[in-house]
Amino acid sequence: MSEKNNNISNFNNKNHSKSSPTEVEDFLKRSDVSSKSEVDAFLNKVNALTQKVSSQKRGRLIFGMDATASRERSWDKACHLQSEMFTETLGLGGLEIQLAYYKGFGQFYSTSWISETEQLLQEMSDVRCAGGQTQIQKVLQQAIKETSVNRVHALVFIGDAFEEDIDLICHYAGQLGALGVRAFCFQEGNDPIAKSGFQQIARLTDGAYSSFDSSSANQLKELLKAVAVYAAGGLKKLEEYSKGKSGIAQLLTNQIKK
Repeated sequence: MSEKNNNISNFNNKNHSKSSPTEVEDFLKRSDVSSKSEVDAFLNKVNALTQKVSSQKRGRLIFGMDATASRERSWDKACHLQSEMFTETLGLGGLEIQLAYYKGFGQFYSTSWISETEQLLQEMSDVRCAGGQTQIQKVLQQAIKETSVNRVHALVFIGDAFEEDIDLICHYAGQLGALGVRAFCFQEGNDPIAKSGFQQIARLTDGAYSSFDSSSANQLKELLKAVAVYAAGGLKKLEEYSKGKSGIAQLLTNQIKK
């Protein structure tokens, strides 16, 4: 007979009758008897629950990027800027990022969910850009698939071209919007076709669009930090973050509030 059961039996014998569950529980609390294995099991359970809650507090963001040949120089810059996304969200519960990118002939890749800036930096540093057409459809489909399993709070997409069927892209953007995932599309350069396509994606997901100059690292950095704050803390936190910041962060806030 276990130590706990023996205590219950002793308690019942002492009182000459079958005790109620409440009386037994009170006795066990007073007797303060717990085996080491029971204590260890309890602590392990508490630890597991704590880790689960902590993970659930993190915002989840898909970082979609065009890794075709025209973006080779910009990719290197983005590698250095992405750490700012993690830093800005530490006080909001943190951030998990999945990198999704395409390049070459039909090549599309996505990583596991990453919560450490060093790991994301390593993943991005290992990528070698290769010539090919855009595959934005696959980025949208990846976001749809992921949020169907576990809520994705935002999609960031950075690219400089748009070479796909606009109607098909709008179809998937509409699906993503229906799931409540906002897309933030950042265009490098000023190609008018890309601008129109990116703006359509942003509109259908209630997201936002902005262009940036490839020579302005600070501009892209502020855009990425603003989206990271939104993914980790929602619109209210983005509004708080945007106050006193540059017009870039405020631009995103104004767009998604419309």
